[in-house]
Amino acid sequence: MSIKVAPSLLSADFSCLAQEIKKVERAGADMLHIDIMDGHFVPNLTIGPVVVKYIRKCTKLPLDVHLMIENPQEFVDAFVNAGSDMLTAHIETIPGSKLQALSSKLKRKGIKFGISLNPGTPIAKIKPALKYADFILVMSVNPGFSGQNFIPGAITKIKELSAIYKGDIAVDGGINNLTAKGVIAAGANILAAGSYIFGAKNTREAIERIRNAGK
Repeated sequence: MSIKVAPSLLSADFSCLAQEIKKVERAGADMLHIDIMDGHFVPNLTIGPVVVKYIRKCTKLPLDVHLMIENPQEFVDAFVNAGSDMLTAHIETIPGSKLQALSSKLKRKGIKFGISLNPGTPIAKIKPALKYADFILVMSVNPGFSGQNFIPGAITKIKELSAIYKGDIAVDGGINNLTAKGVIAAGANILAAGSYIFGAKNTREAIERIRNAGK
């Protein structure tokens, strides 16, 4: 599968967000990764549907909206209406009984459904839900803040997942040109990266180093 790079807007300069988005768009980004945090599931607060709606006006890139929130099913409609193309919810936050209904709802709307799991959550927890997902997002840091160091155990988890799941595998947290090589070799093909891309002097080169890390 081709490698896709998703700059994570959590590391962007929000005082000039439109320019930051255009910068990574021109540099070859495949999609934008947008972290939604509620201060409950993770110890941080970020943005809501209103901001996603204005991000949608700034770009034609697919919006990969990562719901790091409690009760994500209650907010799905708002984020779909704001212009999300992909919605990811955490297995730790969704009762198994609601996964199928949420997957079916998003499929009817033409939205891709991702299921994520935290570093401390074993693959066994997500295994029954694989059939409902369009992609799986493996967290390689504990969610909540940008700029954290990559947790090496994510490599093992991606390998384990790729052995039983043939859909897209995304990874988020601590991704740079060095860690990208390991996660691509393990089976990931969508790489979300924040500070490495937005902190780079040459944005295009940073994105290409991630995309080509497995070669």
